[in-house]
Amino acid sequence: MSTVEARATAEAREPGVRSKSNSPRQIPVVGVVTEDEDAQSALKPMDLNRVIKLLEETDKADLEEKQLKAVKILVQNYQNGFPLRDLVQIFKILNLCAGKIGHQPHFIESAYSILKLCGLPFLKKKVSDEITYAEDTANSIALLGDLMKVPSSELRIQICYQQASSSYKIQMAEVGGLAKTMVQSLTLLDNQLVEKLWVLKALQHLSTSEVNCTLMMQAQAASSICAHLNDPDPSGQLLFRSSEILWNLLEKSPKEEIIRQLSNLECLLALKEIFKHLFMRGFSHYDRQLRNDILVITTIIAQNPEAPMIECGFTRDLILFATFNEVKSQNPLVKGLKLSNSYEDFELKKLLFNIIVILCKDLPTVQLLIDGKVVLALFTYVKKPEKHKIIEWSAAQYEELQLHAIATLSSVAPLLIEEYMLCQGNARILAFLEWCESEDSFFSHGNSFHGTGGRGNKFAHMRYTLRLLRAMVYLQDETVNNDLCEKRTIQQLIGIFKNTISKSNDKEEAIVLEIQSDILLILSGLCEHNIPRKEIFGTEGVDVILHVLKTDPKKFQSGLGYIVLLFSTLDSIWCCILGCYPSEDYFLEKEGIFLLLDLLALNQKKFCNLILGIMVEFCDNPKTTVHVNSWRGKKDQTAASLLIKLWRKEEKELGVKRDKHGKIIDTKKPLFTSFQEEQNIMPLPADCPTVAVMDVAENIRAKIYAVLGKLDFENLPGLSAEDFVTLCIIHRYLDFKIGEIWNEIYEEIKLEKLRPVTTDKSILEAITTASENIGKMVASLQSEMIESQARQDIQNEQRVYAKIQATHKQRDLANKSWENFLARTSNAKNLKKAKRLQEKAIESSRYNERPPNAIFHQTDIKGLNTTVPSGRVVTLESTPARLVGGPLADTDIALKKLPIRGGALQRVKAVKIIDEPKKNVLT
Repeated sequence: MSTVEARATAEAREPGVRSKSNSPRQIPVVGVVTEDEDAQSALKPMDLNRVIKLLEETDKADLEEKQLKAVKILVQNYQNGFPLRDLVQIFKILNLCAGKIGHQPHFIESAYSILKLCGLPFLKKKVSDEITYAEDTANSIALLGDLMKVPSSELRIQICYQQASSSYKIQMAEVGGLAKTMVQSLTLLDNQLVEKLWVLKALQHLSTSEVNCTLMMQAQAASSICAHLNDPDPSGQLLFRSSEILWNLLEKSPKEEIIRQLSNLECLLALKEIFKHLFMRGFSHYDRQLRNDILVITTIIAQNPEAPMIECGFTRDLILFATFNEVKSQNPLVKGLKLSNSYEDFELKKLLFNIIVILCKDLPTVQLLIDGKVVLALFTYVKKPEKHKIIEWSAAQYEELQLHAIATLSSVAPLLIEEYMLCQGNARILAFLEWCESEDSFFSHGNSFHGTGGRGNKFAHMRYTLRLLRAMVYLQDETVNNDLCEKRTIQQLIGIFKNTISKSNDKEEAIVLEIQSDILLILSGLCEHNIPRKEIFGTEGVDVILHVLKTDPKKFQSGLGYIVLLFSTLDSIWCCILGCYPSEDYFLEKEGIFLLLDLLALNQKKFCNLILGIMVEFCDNPKTTVHVNSWRGKKDQTAASLLIKLWRKEEKELGVKRDKHGKIIDTKKPLFTSFQEEQNIMPLPADCPTVAVMDVAENIRAKIYAVLGKLDFENLPGLSAEDFVTLCIIHRYLDFKIGEIWNEIYEEIKLEKLRPVTTDKSILEAITTASENIGKMVASLQSEMIESQARQDIQNEQRVYAKIQATHKQRDLANKSWENFLARTSNAKNLKKAKRLQEKAIESSRYNERPPNAIFHQTDIKGLNTTVPSGRVVTLESTPARLVGGPLADTDIALKKLPIRGGALQRVKAVKIIDEPKKNVLT
């Protein structure tokens, strides 16, 4: 063994060591020469051109000795490293030496010495040298890859031994494309293990860079490295370094391209043999870890449907390894094998479950899953944990595997319905759900991804079991669904839903909402198109739905799954209530329509369409109309007004042309959206819907028309003038849409250059004209409504102004009356004048002729100078407290007078009342 090979073997890594960097020592990026070093001739100039010229000569007798001597002097001169400025000439000399090795073997030592110096840091005199000589450095380093073609083991190992740990050298290697040439050199080293290991070591280090990984990908590194994974290697380095390179390629280069390179029979056979060997004979920690790494790489490749996993037999072996613990097999591959509860074996079990999920997406795998009894193996985990039973896994590990197995069944079982039924899948699932709902003492660890939200409870188990049940129900297989209904699944699920309402708390809210959503979706799948099952759903099921509909609307924005729960609830209304009249009546009786309209009033576009569809179906029930018309929203809004408002909003979003009053602008295309305007009409096959037809399904206008039509367009309460203007369009929606479709037919005929017969042409023109006339009629009616409303607004305005004017007039009269009152009280002449006018008015109002034998009663008091109607009793209001002496005065209010000395009122002798008091002036 040569000196270089001995050093390579000594520096080979131990198989069990796992680190990303394998450099025995770190060398700086670029050495900086100080003034003292310069003085010591660290950068002593040398005539490199003379050496190059000498090496290029070929016709002298003693030329070889001179050439070797010149190179030796060069090596001695640059013992501290090569300056950046001389790299181009140095590498040209190196290339010349390498070219002579084939005929002059003595130049191996010269080339080796130069390469050894290349491992030292490059020297720079100025800080800017790195930038100045960057291109030259990159081109020089790239030549190292070309030197791999030289048939010399020593040189190849020394090239790979270069200390590439510096970021500067890696950057230069990226620019020069060294990684690509190193990959290409692997083809020259098929039977040379030591050199190959050194190349792989260099590639392992280079693959830490994304640029280098891209270059390696271009050189088909993934396939060329993977295909030789199984090559003989006593040290184990080849497998380790190759797997590390594959990992880096998958992480740092386009993943799809790497998968494509690995998706061939040769690579998969190599992976298969390596995995089988490590699975059956790998016992160390390192072997198990490497085995798992190989399985992860295989899992990534299996995602490519074009990968020949079945053809190479890898799929069959993986299924066997995944199920041999649960289903006993006589296959010699697993005879005597047993997994431990070590972390690596636990991870292996989960990886095998995971790859089964990926493999089952390829339908040809189904038969292999049947042969491997995968469903039976996975169902061994769908049972409550048995106490005092010795198992190979810890409690936390078993829980995680149990959840993972149930999740795997959700993907596998729908493909294997017969095997599912043979295993009594429904009975197992329902029994497991019963345990999940029970109060048995069980502490869930909730450590894994599948156990999220299930710590200390059974919610995680319930969630994945319901997912499995949902996957089976949505197959719409009557055998499965009938079996479920016979086992009282509907009643059991409704009971579970009610229990989750009482057991949930804020910490577990998200997982409980997911469980409730899945329950409602399962019930929808079971009851859809089946009236007897809807009757089983009954009032208890309706109560559950009403509970969800009463949820606080603010929670729909919380992001915890309330929106999903709401969609599941609306789906349940459609599938479990509609069509079953007792359930419909109970839903209406419990104000379910009011709750739906409350949700509709939230104006959330994501569920408006579904609610309106439910409303259309509910309106077939004659009792619904009364409920809809009775509903009132905010500001006393009616259902009709809400629907018309939604219509206007929808048309605004669709870009339908309307004026500021909501009136039709284009009578030929009254319903056209901006999208329809942009789309050119083109001939389509008869079974392909046109844009006008698709428009019916893609927005809510058709549903609003259907609901209002069932409520009767003529008797809708609580509409404004603007609503009536919009209602004119809604009322004629069907006519407009029919005309729109006929117009498309006419245009397609023109585009296809077909000429209809005279009768057909006249009919088409008549239909088009009739549609346009309807548009004009609606526009005219809208104009009349707008004008009528404008006149009504003017009249209302005039009434308001008249009311304001009357108020001002009344205020003026009140002011004038007050002024007259003040005049009467401040001037006796004015008071007397007013009195005379009053008496004159009274006298003029009496009959001039008295009936015979009539008795005349005097109604006024003579000598009383007042201008207000007077009688024998005078009512005083708000007598000041200072006059009555307060509440403690023991006096008779009717018969007292104020003493002269002041103070509290005192009792006095009674005053004699005469019939006609003396005249005095009162105001």
